[in-house]
Amino acid sequence: MAQGMKRLGTPIAALLGVALIALIATSWLINRDSLRQAVEAQIRDVTGLELNVAGSIDISILPASYISFHDVGLKDGGTSVPALHVDVLTANLRLLPLLLQRFEIADLTLLRPRIHVSLQPDGESNWTPFIQTIARTMKPGAENQVSFSEIRIQDGVLDYEDAATHATEKIEDIDLSLAWPSISRSFAATGQFDWRGERVDGSISFADFVAALSGERSGLKARLASAPLKLAFDGSVANRTSPMMEGTLTIDSPSLRNALRWTGQPQPGSGGFGRFALKARANVVGASIALTNVNVELDGNAAEGVMTYANNGRQTLQATLAADTLDFTPYISTFRLLASGARDWNRQLFDLNGLSTTDLDMRLSAARLTVGPTKLGRTAIGANLRNGTLALSVGEAQVYGGIAKGSFGIARSDTVADVKAQFQFIDVDLQACATELFGLNKLSGRGNINVSLLASGSSPFGLVQSLDGTATVTGQNGAIAGFNAEQLLKRLERRPLSGGGNFRNGSTPYDNLVIAVKFSDGIATAEDIRIEGPAAKITLTGTASVPTREYDMKGVASLNTTSGYQLPFMVQGPWDDPLIFPDPEALIRQSPAASPFLDLLKRRIIGEKPAAQDGSPTAENAKEGAKENAKSN
Repeated sequence: MAQGMKRLGTPIAALLGVALIALIATSWLINRDSLRQAVEAQIRDVTGLELNVAGSIDISILPASYISFHDVGLKDGGTSVPALHVDVLTANLRLLPLLLQRFEIADLTLLRPRIHVSLQPDGESNWTPFIQTIARTMKPGAENQVSFSEIRIQDGVLDYEDAATHATEKIEDIDLSLAWPSISRSFAATGQFDWRGERVDGSISFADFVAALSGERSGLKARLASAPLKLAFDGSVANRTSPMMEGTLTIDSPSLRNALRWTGQPQPGSGGFGRFALKARANVVGASIALTNVNVELDGNAAEGVMTYANNGRQTLQATLAADTLDFTPYISTFRLLASGARDWNRQLFDLNGLSTTDLDMRLSAARLTVGPTKLGRTAIGANLRNGTLALSVGEAQVYGGIAKGSFGIARSDTVADVKAQFQFIDVDLQACATELFGLNKLSGRGNINVSLLASGSSPFGLVQSLDGTATVTGQNGAIAGFNAEQLLKRLERRPLSGGGNFRNGSTPYDNLVIAVKFSDGIATAEDIRIEGPAAKITLTGTASVPTREYDMKGVASLNTTSGYQLPFMVQGPWDDPLIFPDPEALIRQSPAASPFLDLLKRRIIGEKPAAQDGSPTAENAKEGAKENAKSN
């Protein structure tokens, strides 16, 4: 067997020896000028661009067969701007044709190429002749068919400019491999590059490269992966009159906010927009993208529906989405009406830049919706943002045990927000509604709330200072916490100067409640406030300051008895803990023992000046005593 192997190895060695001698002879006998001309002609036939060599030329046959051109420029005949400049362009040669004195390129390597792409307003670019030529040479039966099917790019740079929009982009450190196998019609490009400080790994493949270059329909698969964003497309592409794509689009990002910042898109607001994922059927025509069968997830919120995006000078997003559960808390978490840990309104200026960059038209429905502490049932919301004006509409929302509907609008004027709000709450839990919306925690029962407000300002404090409009509340079968009107009235009816005891505890039940106020420059004036209970009736007049969140009101409480005892009282101090105390002058007048002394005091004021008896109460002393008693209780 060893002898057989020896006999087989002898002719193989001889053959290799002959090949080596042939290569050596070829290296001696090769016409280097012919090799250079042949390589330049093949590159010209494939690309349609002239090869301009400003540097040296290296030719090697052994151990590797190649020709290298230094300081190379490619340009077509119609422009003086190089479409491509390469530090070193190396054409690797096919070995067997070389032995027969035929010069065929196996592949090209471009070291440190600088690629320039200029898009004209008519849609043509400086690379259009290249695309037309390579499409022609790759067609079966073409006179000058492609003789090589792979180009490798190392450490390249691409500069892009759009003459219509004046947009520019730069891609650096490009390492790509471009391949279009001669035995198939496909094309594939894989590699990496740097864009805006992030390393991107990408690939793209065409099922029919000739059809794609000619603008005909071809299968397309594309993938881009980077730290901020991952994107994939699987479908088809065509470019007959304008670019068209159709297929499945998937996008994934650990932070949509960072992805938008990276891609140069406007960032909405300052809260939320973290984890993002989208999968949809995409139809792209020009600068418009229509998405159907959308499954989108953002900050843990998942929804389904349809979306349309267009960028024709101004970005426009339209969407109709439905979800089971939505949580809007992340998007309002940075917006605070009140200063943190204080009773004062927030004075931080609004950031209104997000209202000026994108047009939005969205319809959103959810079975359950959370907005901060508020839990809503089935809700339908519409949002429209156009030319810096945002309009929100709530068709119907199940909230506070009832129904809410209305509209909310914000118009930007420089740094000032013009706000308009109109809402209706029908048959809601008044305690939950008034506490969350107005910071009033003393009211309970069920009823209706109607609000129509206008305001203008650059901060929440600025808004409340300019607040205009009306608000009405009607309630049934509830109570007002903080005092028991019936007990207080009965005690003071018996002993007007007793001080009323601890009347800031308990509650006053009511059968019917009516509150109607009018706002003007942040001051709410009572137009009609009536509280009608089973044992007592209360009416109120006066004002409440929205900027300072304080009451300055007077009222009359009366018993629903045959005596009809009435007591004037005052409500002063902060909204969340007001001071409620009887009118001391009324108490003195209703006291049989103190009434004569009140008359003496009045005579002194008008000039009679009789001396007061030692130890007798005066109206001023009684008033101060009533206030002190109310504070202590």
